[in-house]
Amino acid sequence: MFDAPHSHVLSCIAGHARHNPDKVALVEGNQRITRGQLITNIEAAASYLTSIGIKPGERIVLSARKELEFVYLYFAAQLLGIVNVVVNPTSPSDRLDYILKITNPIAVIGLNHSAGSYRCIQFDDVKLNSSNRGESSCVWPKVSADDVADIMFTTGTTGAPKGVCLSHANLSGSASNINGFIGNNDEDIEALGLPLSHSFGLGRLRCVLMAGGTMVLVGNFANLKAFFTILEKEHVTGFGMVPAVWQYIKRLSGTRIAKFSNQLHYIEVGSAALPIEDKRLLMDLFPKTRLCIHYGLTEASRAVFSELHLNAENLESIGKPVSSHVEVCILDENGAPVPDGTDGELCICGNMVMKSYLLPDDNVEAFYDRWFRTGDWGHRDSAGYFYLTGRKKELINMGGEKVSPATIEDAILSLGIPDCACVAIPDPYGVLGEVPKAYLQRSSNTLSIEEIKQRLTQLLPTHEIPVQYEWVDSIPRSSSGKIQRLKLKN
Repeated sequence: MFDAPHSHVLSCIAGHARHNPDKVALVEGNQRITRGQLITNIEAAASYLTSIGIKPGERIVLSARKELEFVYLYFAAQLLGIVNVVVNPTSPSDRLDYILKITNPIAVIGLNHSAGSYRCIQFDDVKLNSSNRGESSCVWPKVSADDVADIMFTTGTTGAPKGVCLSHANLSGSASNINGFIGNNDEDIEALGLPLSHSFGLGRLRCVLMAGGTMVLVGNFANLKAFFTILEKEHVTGFGMVPAVWQYIKRLSGTRIAKFSNQLHYIEVGSAALPIEDKRLLMDLFPKTRLCIHYGLTEASRAVFSELHLNAENLESIGKPVSSHVEVCILDENGAPVPDGTDGELCICGNMVMKSYLLPDDNVEAFYDRWFRTGDWGHRDSAGYFYLTGRKKELINMGGEKVSPATIEDAILSLGIPDCACVAIPDPYGVLGEVPKAYLQRSSNTLSIEEIKQRLTQLLPTHEIPVQYEWVDSIPRSSSGKIQRLKLKN
């Protein structure tokens, strides 16, 4: 069995296998993979990658299909020091072309995409048979914890995606931070409905296997009846979801998910903001469940956490740093700290913050010294809780005063509008520079524009009330639920 001093995640997975090799680690459909089988298959996948000539430091593009072969190859590459470039198998061809161009992989695995000089391999071609199974006596290459393990691409709402270079130490640090906060252990059974191409879903896989729990691979949340069946059949104790999934569950099943409230030990929510009313609803439905809401980016995975029941009097806050290994501060536009209560840019330093972006140009303004710049605007209160007011680039500059689109959107949503987004437009009178415009999702029971304007006068200062409104069929959002404001502007 392998030893992987460069990766605490891999070392823990191997340690659990030594301790109890017959415990189930992975479930996919009717297949149940024990800890011992997981290690054997990771070693077999590593031997396969070696047998086809892929060397430490080289890059492979790995299609993040929710299949056992992905899991084996993903960890096998990390064992060997091969860099995983993890991509969504359903990504548009122009995004894939861009990723392939700037990463220059030696092989592409699991994609029907062969327009390049790299080797193209399908999962079915990866034979994990006895002829390439790793042996406990095999000498694996020496890899450093500071070496790049994964390159994940951002799902940003503007511009080209950025390649985020994450080291083995980053991935292990993040998993340790999260497990420490949520309390994951070897008795957990988690249903994974999140995509593995996103840092949230892939992070959940690492966390559960590192803790020695059981991960049940679920296609997605589209078939709620099937998802609920899995929760019951597998005695699931936790899962992760993005706010868009919660809206889907709420709309299609009402409060029926509450029947699992005594069974679920934890639910992790993140990747986009969750409205206050939904936080309260979750607290009502799951009075004994740890409801952990995270803030983070691909570049700085889940840096801040809030546990709703423990933070019931402060639901507007995103919480505090996830562990003692993470620091968060608010800096001004010159990189200097600002007093508590003053808005500035949220900046992070910690064991999970990326090594760098892949392209040098993307690194130019990414850091203030040791502090990673998130691009999110907010403040800290005197008790050390952090609050977000919006993306720095999306703030509306009204005559020098910064207005947060999120603040306006929260007020509009409180009126019963199904969804909305606020963007900056030039002041029609040429006085303030920028003013707010609101896009509103149509609904059969919505208010008129005049009624909305009138009610907003009770909720917002006069200068924050939008000067223009437009009805739309839907608000464009990324796969993780973030508003794509550039699409609205264009």
